[in-house]
Amino acid sequence: MEYRGYRDLIVYKLAYGLATELFQTTRDFPREERYALTDQIRRSSRSVPANLAEGWKR
Repeated sequence: MEYRGYRDLIVYKLAYGLATELFQTTRDFPREERYALTDQIRRSSRSVPANLAEGWKR
């Protein structure tokens, strides 16, 4: 298999899918948790695919 970019990596696809799923799940969190806990979960889940993309470019 030839990889043309980081989006072709299986690990990237899994990480991106999980980040999307977590974003959808956190929509149902209680209003009190929406800003602190939800924000941290969303940012940390987005950092995995972002770091994979950054590492690919180096």
